[in-house]
Amino acid sequence: MSKHSARVMAVVLGVLLCGASIGDTAALAGSSREIQEQGRAMVRDAEEMVMHGGMGDGHAILHHCAEIAKQAQAILKALPSADAHGKEAAPHLQDAIKHCKRVAEMGDKVDPGASLNPAVKARAAVKEAMKHLLAMKDGGA
Repeated sequence: MSKHSARVMAVVLGVLLCGASIGDTAALAGSSREIQEQGRAMVRDAEEMVMHGGMGDGHAILHHCAEIAKQAQAILKALPSADAHGKEAAPHLQDAIKHCKRVAEMGDKVDPGASLNPAVKARAAVKEAMKHLLAMKDGGA
C-alpha cells in the first residue's frame, strides 16, 4: 500500500470513528428542509457509489462511502430530538455509517466486488433513512 493510500485510509477511518463517537450526542437541531437537502445529497452519493462499484472503481466506492458517512453523521447531529420521523431515521443512518466503515476498512485495493456488498447495504440504509427524513416537518411531527 502506498503512503498516499495509507494516508487516505487513516483520514477515512478517523472521520468514521469520530462521527460514530459523536453521533449519539445531542446537538442543535437543523430545519427539516436543511436535513432533507443533506439527505438528498447523501442519496446521490449512494447511487454514484454503487454505479462506480458496478464499473469496478474501488477508489470511487471508498470516496463516496466516506462522503455518505460524513453526511449521515451531520444529519444525526442535526436531527431534532422531538421528531418521531427523525428518531426512525437514526438507526438507518447508523447502519449506513457502519457499512461505510466496513468499506473503509477494506480500502480501495481490494476487488471492487468485495466492497460492493457493504456499499449496496449502505445505499439501502440511506434510502430507508431518506423515507423517514422526507416525512419530517419543521417543529416536529
